[in-house]
Amino acid sequence: MDFTDSQIERYSRHIILKEVGGEGQARLLASSVLVVGAGGLGAPLLLYLAAAGVGRIGIVDDDTVDLSNLQRQVVHDMASLGQAKVDSAAARLRAINPDVVVETHRMRLGPGNVRDLVRAYDIVADGSDNFATRFLLNDACYFERRPLVSAAMLRFDGQISTFKAYLGKAHEGASHPCYRCVFPEPPPPGLVPSCSEAGVLGALAGTVGSLQALEVLKELLGIGDSLSGRLMLYDSLGASFRTVRVKPDPDCPLCGSHPTITALPGEEGPGEETT
Repeated sequence: MDFTDSQIERYSRHIILKEVGGEGQARLLASSVLVVGAGGLGAPLLLYLAAAGVGRIGIVDDDTVDLSNLQRQVVHDMASLGQAKVDSAAARLRAINPDVVVETHRMRLGPGNVRDLVRAYDIVADGSDNFATRFLLNDACYFERRPLVSAAMLRFDGQISTFKAYLGKAHEGASHPCYRCVFPEPPPPGLVPSCSEAGVLGALAGTVGSLQALEVLKELLGIGDSLSGRLMLYDSLGASFRTVRVKPDPDCPLCGSHPTITALPGEEGPGEETT
């Protein structure tokens, strides 16, 4: 594509990277990302995707901005209080980069709408705060063959991985588990507290959300080592990262040898429905 003078200046630090260049920047501008959650993780994730020039960004969230959000959700500010988070975030992204088309989806994801949304974007980034949404997105991305970059955090710790199980068990010599291979089922209600119950250090969201943005950009550009097949763990108090290998589960009900999950709840399919 032909860049305008302002685009050449805006993206110059990308363009001079041999791993990105003009071709890579053009690819970003032609790409689309669905970000689920405009909260702690979604805030830095959205800011960096927009700044990088990802051409179309979808934001999914059904909540409004509350004062308690501002300790970590840096895409919002005092003027945003009471606004829908998707509208507040969209206004900020448009102010940062007019090249970017921002699409807002003020809704709660469910089996009836998730596949249509996932299908409309190149990649999905999950910054949600509940297990039901994480499992639903995993299943929808598997069925729609979309990469899923998933992150989570609590108190002082964070984790991030990429899931591309639709590629098969050993695509290009790498193993590709799905979220269910790593976390077979949601924990019992009440076992894992939410951030509102256990707390979270605000700056942790910036670290983990920025890492998530980096992994999304790597997937879009096709550079570096994917986190598919690996789970990155971050301990902020110990100032340490640890990456562990995760393998496909042959008995996984979604991507295993004999899947029992062949459709989302309410869809026609011979197998059982998702949890």
